Amino acid sequence: MFQIPKVYSPKNVLTAARERFNLVFSNFDSIYLCVSGGKDSSVMLQLCADIARQQNRIFSVLFIDLEAQYEATIQHIEELRRITADVVENFYWCCLPFSLRNAVSVIQPTWICWDRLERNKWVRDMPVHDCVINEDNLPEDWTWFYKGMEFEEFTSRFSVWFQKIHRGPAAAGIAIRSDESLHRFNTIINKTKDTYLGYVWTTKLRAPDSPSPIYNFYPIYDWKTEDIWGAVSQLNLASNDIYELMYKNGLSIHQQRLCQPYGDDQRSGLDQFRALEPETWERVVSRVHGVNFGNIYARSSLLGNMKSEKPAAMTWQQYSVFLLESLGIYAPELRDHYYRKIKSFLRWWSFHGIQLASIPDEADRKLEARKKLPTWRRVARAIEKNDFWLRRLSFAPTKSDVQHLKQLRQKYRNLIYLEDAQDKYMRRAITEDHYGNNSVL
Repeated sequence: MFQIPKVYSPKNVLTAARERFNLVFSNFDSIYLCVSGGKDSSVMLQLCADIARQQNRIFSVLFIDLEAQYEATIQHIEELRRITADVVENFYWCCLPFSLRNAVSVIQPTWICWDRLERNKWVRDMPVHDCVINEDNLPEDWTWFYKGMEFEEFTSRFSVWFQKIHRGPAAAGIAIRSDESLHRFNTIINKTKDTYLGYVWTTKLRAPDSPSPIYNFYPIYDWKTEDIWGAVSQLNLASNDIYELMYKNGLSIHQQRLCQPYGDDQRSGLDQFRALEPETWERVVSRVHGVNFGNIYARSSLLGNMKSEKPAAMTWQQYSVFLLESLGIYAPELRDHYYRKIKSFLRWWSFHGIQLASIPDEADRKLEARKKLPTWRRVARAIEKNDFWLRRLSFAPTKSDVQHLKQLRQKYRNLIYLEDAQDKYMRRAITEDHYGNNSVL
């Protein structure tokens, strides 16, 4: 009969966590903790600091700053750095150009945080503390780092580097809790992994180029969300203020996550930024292609102009597709409306001797302005300007366009504003109800 391996300790989770920290300090000279500013790593760090004071020990902290983060998180990291300064030997605050997931667009699937080439777009200024590591002050032996490195590769290489400079077995504290996901649970119960002295809450890293072993340890792996907030309350621990804002915004303690704004769950991540830190959100939507155009996820008006810019590596044709696919995330009906009209535009030109494959990316601006030939730049600019009638492509309002606009108004009533009407035809369509009577939005 199949049996689930026993994982959880029968002890109080706080007692068990303290015993794990004591064991790690007793067996490892070199220790660092990975901290994100979230509730789990925050509690882990403060518990570790208490044990370190009792044992007269020191340890290090690794914080990877991904630029597009809540201001409250950065303030909390500052607070943690201050209250643990007596036992933290090195606080590695890394502001480096990592390659990160951008689920907003399939054309630009990644973006690079802290990219010096896009300094004017940074979500916030780079911290200037002595502990900050950036491209300008990399440690001399960090020859292994390169721009565009993946997050996972960096953490692995950092572990090896940390072990080498300390010359001996090293331990890295990770604040994962197995009840948060099946993947994390499997990380703990995996019977094929190498552990330290058989402790299930440890995992030996596969690092063949490391002269001594490196172990990850998970001191709060068996905690539940209630345990985290119970410890914060009973032990008077510092916590990230963003969680209080999440609670006020209607999220239960089990729903609260520090979402990256451009990740796979980008819609909820961006919406959350908008609700919790509007000022940060404004900078976030201007940072990455696929978000900055038109503030897709919470634009003030469906018909307002879209603020965007073509990435240098894209052609105008690719940019046109990118705008359509991004718009489709927010309003698929509007995307389909443009797609049908653009298809008609291209078909008309094919009848007049210019086939799809022959359409240039761009041409003389005067000829484009006079609409004497088709170019992909004309198409992209028409979408970018949110030209509903697509007059820039020589279209005029049709009855079907007006009917479609009325349908959009019914679905997006709170996102179509009269002041965005481009002409009298659009104004009439916006203000006329489905009975043909004029109304004011």
